[in-house]
Amino acid sequence: MSSAKRTELLLTSNVENLGIVGDVVRVRMGFARNYLVPMGFAEVPTQERIESLTEAREAAVKEHEVKRAAQATIIEKLEGTTLTLTRSANDQGGLYGSVTQRDISDALLENEFDVDTRAIRLHQAIRRIGEYQVTIQFGSDLKTDVEIIVNPDRPLEDREEMEFDDEGNLVIVEKTEEVSEKPADEHTSTEEDAAKEQAATKETAPEPEALDEEESND
Repeated sequence: MSSAKRTELLLTSNVENLGIVGDVVRVRMGFARNYLVPMGFAEVPTQERIESLTEAREAAVKEHEVKRAAQATIIEKLEGTTLTLTRSANDQGGLYGSVTQRDISDALLENEFDVDTRAIRLHQAIRRIGEYQVTIQFGSDLKTDVEIIVNPDRPLEDREEMEFDDEGNLVIVEKTEEVSEKPADEHTSTEEDAAKEQAATKETAPEPEALDEEESND
């Protein structure tokens, strides 16, 4: 995007993924006009205003450093973590409602990981039982992946015949009906048997009585 569509502003509050109070940042015009300025998070920078925010900025820097240290610790401890969630599902593995960022945040909090929903990156909607990779990210450089296992709250029918791909989608496995093995020449054998039976019938059938000689002369 060209610089003509950006503007320079002084942050008067901390804005996540942008900066802390006292920072002078360059942002898109739309972002400035529709969000930062109306919400009172930024204003046009002046030297006087920058100096007036010096103390607030020093306090924000210390707070930011403490927060970053805590986040780095969380990321380190989360590496290799697996969370197991239990949800209601139908017999095909479809959930009655998806697993949300809030659900994952609550599960992390239960395991003593304070992770806000904004730090949870879903790569896909979680609407089926299965295993998923979810990214936890603070800022632009602190991140790790955790594994989410979603189990049904009850045994599923024919579970052994259900398969799921890497994204947790159901793979339909068609059942193959067992066909009894029959001789390849079954059809020929049947015809031969019928012919033999017909011949046997002719041999045993009584022959019509010969007409009396007198009747034949008449």
